[in-house]
Amino acid sequence: MESKVRRIGVLTSGGDAPGMNAAIRAVARTCDFYGIECLGIYRGYNGLIRGDMKPLTAQDVSGITSYGGTMLYTARSPEFTTEEGLKRAADNCRFRGIDGLIAIGGDGTFRGLLDLSGYGVSVVGIPGTIDNDIACTGYTIGYDTACNTAIESIDKLRDTMRSHERCSIVEVMGHKTGHLALYVGVAVGATAILVPEKELDYERDVINPIREGRNRNRTNFTIIVAEGAASANDVAKVVSEETGIDTRVTILGHVQRGGSPLARDRVVASMMGYSAVKVLAEGGTNRIICYDGNVYTDIDIVEGLKMKKGLDESLYNILEAVTSGA
Repeated sequence: MESKVRRIGVLTSGGDAPGMNAAIRAVARTCDFYGIECLGIYRGYNGLIRGDMKPLTAQDVSGITSYGGTMLYTARSPEFTTEEGLKRAADNCRFRGIDGLIAIGGDGTFRGLLDLSGYGVSVVGIPGTIDNDIACTGYTIGYDTACNTAIESIDKLRDTMRSHERCSIVEVMGHKTGHLALYVGVAVGATAILVPEKELDYERDVINPIREGRNRNRTNFTIIVAEGAASANDVAKVVSEETGIDTRVTILGHVQRGGSPLARDRVVASMMGYSAVKVLAEGGTNRIICYDGNVYTDIDIVEGLKMKKGLDESLYNILEAVTSGA
């Protein structure tokens, strides 16, 4: 394949996700394969504005697939949302001879790419976020690893909850979306799962499931709370006051972002990184790489950002039958 670009820049932006390093590796190695120079841009859009970048060779990315986080670092960039910041970023792309830019991140990252494309920069986005909330793709890098990290922690918590006959309120990430909370909750057989997409009714959603569980001689309970659905401490207070059960709160926090990525995240990230380079090499721009089942495609950024992603209703619908009284 004869490439239409000579130099590609790659950066990570927003929250880190396990598998980002695998995507970076795939971008650098694919560029090397096609004879394209790759520049690693450090600290996201801040680095693009400040010119914090250097060549990224195939050797530079050797062995990074198993590492969590991102070797390029990541940072928020309020300056990039300004006209001056965007112009400086675009000027740096031209000054460094960057023919195409690949950014790994979520919605905010893609909106940044869209803004930058208005200054004549060819761009491609790779979805990387543990929230799995990018509507145009069925899967985002980091989701599976984050879910399994949470599941492992909750399984360990349940051992001590069972021993002490307690109720465990576990807060997982998910400020605006409950995909992670729902998936994890079903996986661990939670008594109740609270997500931002569903209006909270304490009696219906929390207290009644615990009472039903008690009627079945259950002595310990697990409530999964997405951080955007409710305060875990408030939920614990209600449970304690209404049921008299000894209730403890665990906030998993940023531990969900870390750890060595699992196989799915390594493979999907590698395929997405390869696909992103291929799109740019073939003259494409303003695209988001998507994955649905076994098919990797790309979609226009504007179209992708307009799409909305709801909860997997099939998962939510099984809660009453499968986890009732759990």
